[in-house]
Parts: sequence; structure tokens; C-alpha cells
Amino acid sequence: MNNIGSIGRLCPKFALSIAPVLLCWPDLARAATTVPENAGNTAWVLAASALVLFMTLPGLALFYGGLVQSRNLLSVLMHCFVVCCIASVVWGVCGYSLAFTGDGAWIGGLTKVFLPHLDTILANGLPESVYVLFQMTFAIITPALIIGAFPERVRFPFVMVFTAAWMLLVYLPVAHWVWGGGWLAARGVIDFAGGIVVHTTAGGAALVLAVMIGPRRGFPESMRPPHNSGMTMTGAGMLWVGWFGFNGGSALAANGSAGMAILATHFAAATAALTWMAVEWRHYHRPTSVGFVTGCVAGLAAVTPAAGYIGPAGAMVIGIVSGSVCFFVTDAVKRRFRIDDSLDVFAVHGVGGMLGALLVAPFMLPQLGGMGFAPGMDLASQATAQLLGVVTTLVWTVAATYFLVKVLKVFVGTRVSDDEEREGLDVAIHGERAYDHA
Repeated sequence: MNNIGSIGRLCPKFALSIAPVLLCWPDLARAATTVPENAGNTAWVLAASALVLFMTLPGLALFYGGLVQSRNLLSVLMHCFVVCCIASVVWGVCGYSLAFTGDGAWIGGLTKVFLPHLDTILANGLPESVYVLFQMTFAIITPALIIGAFPERVRFPFVMVFTAAWMLLVYLPVAHWVWGGGWLAARGVIDFAGGIVVHTTAGGAALVLAVMIGPRRGFPESMRPPHNSGMTMTGAGMLWVGWFGFNGGSALAANGSAGMAILATHFAAATAALTWMAVEWRHYHRPTSVGFVTGCVAGLAAVTPAAGYIGPAGAMVIGIVSGSVCFFVTDAVKRRFRIDDSLDVFAVHGVGGMLGALLVAPFMLPQLGGMGFAPGMDLASQATAQLLGVVTTLVWTVAATYFLVKVLKVFVGTRVSDDEEREGLDVAIHGERAYDHA
């Protein structure tokens, strides 16, 4: 089968958003050679690509940066920027090819190494070059999310090598399984915009890294609060806006599916933020700004796999569930299990993404405002497929990340010295300060 065929087999990602519903792959392949470019779809996905990159730079960078101590702000920003660059190069060299070409059930092919001949027009009138760009932004933000597990204590070379190796070992295979026509797609697993591919993998990896690298000095007894909650709220606002491209762009068309995905995204974020605030207020007797925006991000992560398949009511329920569940998981990880997942990547992104992936099945029901199931699927079979996708992805991510960290501990090392951690990574590693008074 040619490469266009491989791209089209990512039906679970966008087939429900274009008419007729669930176009089969051979029709997509034939249409890709005859349909003209759709200027509206192209313009929207280009804009959505910019929004997704905006989520990482500067959104995620500021969100994470405000949560650490001032002496480590530049190191976190450097992590975000270097992850963006490394992930982009990996994507161009072989990432796109391994994720979205070939007929393999487990990994893609090598026909698009270094991205030659991107002049194909896909079945919805979208140029392949635009699709490559859009998917690259997802490949960027996934390892960028992981850095929230280990700020203020990790070696910079480790971040660089880990990013490249983890993409090859975890992100690209999982993306192929779900979006590239791999074995999970063949079993009916759906993931509209990355609850499994992005958030489950990032969250699972973050938990492993937090355990294996170990906590920051003084955790949890003498940890200082975030140095700039206002910066964190600013970054969260950018994430919220950028998420419209993350989810709305995954329709791969400027149509009603994109509009509904954005609407669902917004409702889930709003209800999750309010839910988190209410639970926090009850338990700790005050609503904090950091808690409020963390709840918002939990809702955004949870609605991601479901956004294009559900209605506003389902999105609100997902927001309520994720806002409350992620709050208690965050509390349990740090207080009960004493794991220093510093910026709550597992509890917010991992648990949120898995919740959304599992809840999508019931909220796809037309009676609940959803789009209905694909031919041959019903509530039970879709729920089973989603469970399979979440469990296998999490198990693979945990095992592969554990193996990778074990290897890199020997050849690269993971932690800075105690003196460097005490001084702060901005000066110790990069020789710079974010603030004159730091």
C-alpha cells in the first residue's frame, strides 16, 4: 500500500468529523489523488498548528516556570525550548514516517524519512505538508509535558537525550498504534486529539521519572511555594486558548466538528476549574489561583480524547469528574505516596487523559448528545476498546520509560549535584539568572 494509504488509515482521529461518517480507507486513498486542495481546511489547520505550538511556547513554559523557584526559572524555559527543537528534528528525520506510513501493526515505515514529496492532497483537501506540521506540534508538546516531573534537579544532557530516545521508543509507536492505522486502531480504539497518545504517555512517563530520579531536596517538608503564581496563571490562559487548536484542529477541517470540539473543550475546562476550586475550598478552606488553573488543565486533558465525539453536556460531566478525581490523585501522589511529581504531570495530564479516554464511550451515545458509534461498534465494544487502549499504552509507556532511564543513568546521569541543586540550575547549569535578585 502506498504512503497516502497509510496516512488515511488514521480514521479514528478524524473520520467521524468528515462526511460521510467513517469513510473506509480505500476510498480515502482514491480521493487523495483526485480532490483539490481545500483552502478553508488548510487555513484552519495551519492556524491550529500555530495554536498548538503556542501551547508549548510560551504557554506551557510559563505555566511550569511560575511553579518553580526563581533560581530555576530559566532552566525550565530552556527545557521547553530544547524539547521543542529536538522533537522537531526527530519528527522531520524519521518521526512522521514511523508514525504515519507503512502497513505495520506496531510501527510505521521509512518511506517518508526526511519528508520527501509532501505534495499529496488528502481526502479532505488538506495538503500532506500541513498535516505533517500539525502532527509535529503534538510530538513537541508530549515530551514537553514530561519535564514537569523533574524540574530543579535534573541534568540538562539527560533532558536532551531522554527526549529523543523517548520519542523513538514510546511516542512514535503509540501514535502509530492509534492514529497511524496500527493494532489499536484496528480494534476500534479512538482518541480524537491525544488523551491516549499524548496525555497517557506523558503522564505515565512522568510518574516513572519522578520515582526513579527521586524528590527535590527537602521534599515534602520544606518545599517553598511557587515563585510566581501570576506567571502560572498567564501560562494557563495561553494553554486554554491554544487548546482550541489542539482539539478543534484535530477535526482536520473547518467544519461543525471542529466547532463542537472547541465548544466541548471550553465547557470541560470551565467546569473542571470550578470543581477543583470547590473541592480545594472545602478541604483547605481557601481557593488558590494555582489550584484553580490546575483544575482547568485537568479538564482540558480529560476532554481531549473525547472532544469531537461528544456534546456540551458530556463535556461538562467530564469536567466535573476530572476536576474532582485529579484533585484527589494529586493530593495522594504527593502526600500519601510521597512522590515528587513536581508539577503534577501524572495526576493532571495522565489521569485526566485516561479518564477522558474511558468516558468517551458512554458520552458518544446520541441520547447524551454524542455523535454515535462507528459501524459495528456499540457501547460495550467501544468501552472495551478504550480500556484496552489505555491499559496497553500505560503499560508500554511505564516499561519503556523505566528501561530508558536505567540505561541513561549509566551513560548520561540523571541528577545534578547537591551543590548545583542548592545554587539553582539557572546559574549552575546555564550561567544566567532570570532575576537580578534571585
